[in-house]
Amino acid sequence: MTAATAATSGVITLHVNGEPHTLTVDHRTTLLDALRERLGLTGTKKGCDQGQCGACTVLLDGRRAVACLQLAVAAEGRAITTIEGVADGDRLHPVQQAFLELDGYQCGYCTPGQICSALGVLDEHAAGWPSAVTTDVRPAAGPPALTDDEIRERMSGNLCRCGAYTAIVRAVARAAGERVAGERAGESGAVTV
Repeated sequence: MTAATAATSGVITLHVNGEPHTLTVDHRTTLLDALRERLGLTGTKKGCDQGQCGACTVLLDGRRAVACLQLAVAAEGRAITTIEGVADGDRLHPVQQAFLELDGYQCGYCTPGQICSALGVLDEHAAGWPSAVTTDVRPAAGPPALTDDEIRERMSGNLCRCGAYTAIVRAVARAAGERVAGERAGESGAVTV
């Protein structure tokens, strides 16, 4: 390794879907490129490569992030969840199942990012985070009703060129309903990753 190489690259460990992966990367490598090109996790899609379409959405420590704008070195030590880590073996996650049953995808290109974003949306909503369309943002008001408008606003960072938005909103609403039903039945966290 030359001095010039040492100054622009380093060894990092990424914790992806519960497993550590040690890589030597250029410091300018995006998380998206590390996931796809170095780890072979091609479920996370490269769309606009500018953070505008959401096709590359993953979860970092449970929160949504566009992987095309996140440097791989900045993700070291954080829990990264990609679409490949959402299902439990052969059992689809309830959000994935809802997308499948309600046709929340067409070509499927945006679907991994949509699903990861939906997981983040459900957790943000459950934590009481308001959105731009939430009318009462006082903490005492609790989480707003997860209406279609709330879902659309919260998912607005994910574009679907096929126009499957209506089905995506229905899928997120169904998963949210299943989560609430599970919590009422004592299965807290039934829809979380």
